[in-house]
Amino acid sequence: MSDNVVKSKEHMKEIFSYVTLVAGAMIAAFSIEEFLVPCTILDGGIVGISIMINNLSKIPLGILTLVLNIPFLIVGMRKLGAKFIVKSAVAMVTFSGFLEIFAPLTNMTQEYLLAVCFGGVFLGLGVGLVIRSGGCLDGTETVAIFLNRRFNLPVGQTVLLINIIIYTIAGFLFGFDRAMYSLLTYFITSKVIDFVETGVEQAKAAMIMTNEGRRIADEIYKKMGRTVTILEGEGLISGKKVILYCVLNRLEIYQLKQLIEEIDAQAFITISDVSEIIGNHIKKKAEK
Repeated sequence: MSDNVVKSKEHMKEIFSYVTLVAGAMIAAFSIEEFLVPCTILDGGIVGISIMINNLSKIPLGILTLVLNIPFLIVGMRKLGAKFIVKSAVAMVTFSGFLEIFAPLTNMTQEYLLAVCFGGVFLGLGVGLVIRSGGCLDGTETVAIFLNRRFNLPVGQTVLLINIIIYTIAGFLFGFDRAMYSLLTYFITSKVIDFVETGVEQAKAAMIMTNEGRRIADEIYKKMGRTVTILEGEGLISGKKVILYCVLNRLEIYQLKQLIEEIDAQAFITISDVSEIIGNHIKKKAEK
């Protein structure tokens, strides 16, 4: 296969990822404006905070979500990689824009249970597509990833803790029935993301068979802050191979794939769920 054909396929794959990213942001915005906001049911993170401010001040929701997410993008720019931040920025701008487009439309339902169920499903589908395409919609996730890499705090538990605080505040402002509806929506959304993206917040284990083991291991450590266990193996047909074993979270899978493709497009990768982690799988870089 010629280099031009390979490059063409890579460009098409990247374009498709952006199309999926935009589609996911649109679906998430539709869920927020047509199901959740009319019933004062909150999403988590920055969107939840924006909904609360919108209810109290009437500042447009699309503007709030975009403005409040900007500081998190700036913080994550140096730590999470340019491609992840660019895709997240595209997703957030699209999401904010479609919040304003969908706002004047007739609401889908005023029934709380229907809003929770269908809003949670559509929101999970949208967010899952965005994550699967290599971006994110909420700045709190970038902070959670940063804390995970720096202090080994679980991303899922960090996001859940932030959301519980947000829902508690919402309970005092709008009534605790709204807070409970919001929490139920969050769990439905999480399950749908799990279905779409194969792993809402479970740790993932990557096994990489490659001829560029040392180089890939160094790049994973330098760009992602993850240590790699290097093993020696031998294929029945391919002969001796270096096998890399690395533990990461779901939001880093896309970055790992891109990193490996740039170095060794012929590498063989398997990714599986990790039910439990004992010990520290993130090592800080040695001080010079």
